[in-house]
Amino acid sequence: MFLIRTSAALACLLAGAAFAQTANVKVEGAWARATVQGQKGTGAFMKLTAPEGAKLVGATSPAAGVAEVHEMKMEGDVMKMRALPVLDLPAGKTVELKPGGYHIMLLDLKAPLAPNTSVPVTLTFKDAKGAEVKQELNLPVATSAPGTAPGAAPGAATDAGHQHGAHKH
Repeated sequence: MFLIRTSAALACLLAGAAFAQTANVKVEGAWARATVQGQKGTGAFMKLTAPEGAKLVGATSPAAGVAEVHEMKMEGDVMKMRALPVLDLPAGKTVELKPGGYHIMLLDLKAPLAPNTSVPVTLTFKDAKGAEVKQELNLPVATSAPGTAPGAAPGAATDAGHQHGAHKH
């Protein structure tokens, strides 16, 4: 009797653990910007929707030495970029990671990211209860967002923020 109850309890725990490990964040339109030889960083973009709310707390990729959640925003007339420890995903609201705004920054790239290839990225979320969940993605690499012409709006004005070699200091 004890063995049956223990097995049933263990099965319930394992089922709960499997459920808790399932990322409940919808990812749409994910892509990473292609790079050129010698470029050591690029951005990854997507739309994230968490039905019950969550937090994006990290990212990793075997293609990059460092992957961070970043924010770009205007402070006066200066565009500033900074790493964020956490990006809130309010319940039922879509949060867009896009050029010139929130994004995943892939730094210390091990090789250039060529158009029409893909790059693995793992996102780490925390749900409302604090449980950490990883979601593996395979992002298409492109020069612009899928479905848009290279350099075309929307985002053409903000794309320059990631083309660090396009301006002089």
